Amino acid sequence: MPKPTKGPRLGGGPAHERLLLANLAAALFTNKSIRTTETKAKRLRPLAERLVTFGKRGDLHARRRALSILRNKEAVHVLFAEIAPLVAEREGGYTRITKVGNRKGDNAPMAVIELVLEPVAPKAKSAKKAAPAAKAPKAEVVEEAPAEEVVEAPVEETAAAEAPAEEKAE
Repeated sequence: MPKPTKGPRLGGGPAHERLLLANLAAALFTNKSIRTTETKAKRLRPLAERLVTFGKRGDLHARRRALSILRNKEAVHVLFAEIAPLVAEREGGYTRITKVGNRKGDNAPMAVIELVLEPVAPKAKSAKKAAPAAKAPKAEVVEEAPAEEVVEAPVEETAAAEAPAEEKAE
């Protein structure tokens, strides 16, 4: 759970901050990327990460919890149907914040917060784990002929070959 903030809130009281962050998160999920102030982006990140984790779980309870936070059915649908399958292999770090300079009117530091939807690169194995795997003998790959090329023996010959084996067993 994100740590509650001490000191001044974004825009006003705690209720207004919750509404502001919910609206930012809904815009982030529907647009995949938004431009806002650095402070709002930094405050949005833990909420968005938690909501994406709900989306990855995908059950009814997670959907209802996300809907109680976002209060936007369209954003919840996009989160569960489109975003969650794209980040299913990712273990965290679903958002990226990039600073883009200052706003012209009031010189506020601006940032772009976006969802990281690229596939996860496979992790390189460490030297300790790779060494035992290299020592273990590898199984040989045996290629089988396609079914069309396999020649079946006539039924009479196989029955004759099996008969002496059965007589010897008695």
